Amino acid sequence: MTLRINVVTIFPEYFAPLSLSIPARAAAAGSVSYNVVDLRDHTHDRHRTVDDYPFGGGPGMVMKPGPFFEAVEALGATAPIVLLSARGHRFTQADAVRFAAGTELTLLCGHYKDVDQRVADHLATEEISLGDFVLSGGEAAALAIVDATVRLLEGAMSDHESAYTDSFWDSGLSAPSYTRPAEYRGLRVPDVLLSGDHKKIAEWRRAEAARLTGRRRDQGSGAISGNGS
Repeated sequence: MTLRINVVTIFPEYFAPLSLSIPARAAAAGSVSYNVVDLRDHTHDRHRTVDDYPFGGGPGMVMKPGPFFEAVEALGATAPIVLLSARGHRFTQADAVRFAAGTELTLLCGHYKDVDQRVADHLATEEISLGDFVLSGGEAAALAIVDATVRLLEGAMSDHESAYTDSFWDSGLSAPSYTRPAEYRGLRVPDVLLSGDHKKIAEWRRAEAARLTGRRRDQGSGAISGNGS
């Protein structure tokens, strides 16, 4: 099964990273296909206008509804159709798992001050944010969502089991990782990891994961933060 990911944006060149690393590997394996759509291709004036002044006045420009509706209709896209938005729910690992299990995902990237609310109300099936801060546009958030999603697909990672021990896979953080050398500038790897006792190592990892998860929650922080528009 191939997951088709559509991205609607005024900056198609922003998505060059899809040809690198794990996103590229997933595509080469046939697990995902990318379709980056230039929103300006769905305008009808010589300036290829995608924004206008807000009704009621105020600062900034608002992206027009027409190009988004026409772009999605041209794609024949089905749900989920996601508007990257500061008003959306925070993206989590559960969302990545849900998207990876589907056959299509469409991401709508806003820019400027805002996107006409009719896109959120009558075109998008959901709104997603990476967290409580504002980016210049939805492109960075879209790339993050694509990366988090496609790394779960078959053929994306050389060791697919690695994904199942990541932070947030089961709502908690993962234990710390160490590699060679066993001592560096007087800093030693925990002895238990060098013991060869797999039972004790597993117990240590569970305890460290619980400790770090508890500390993160005590600090009032959840998943990695970021914002869609």
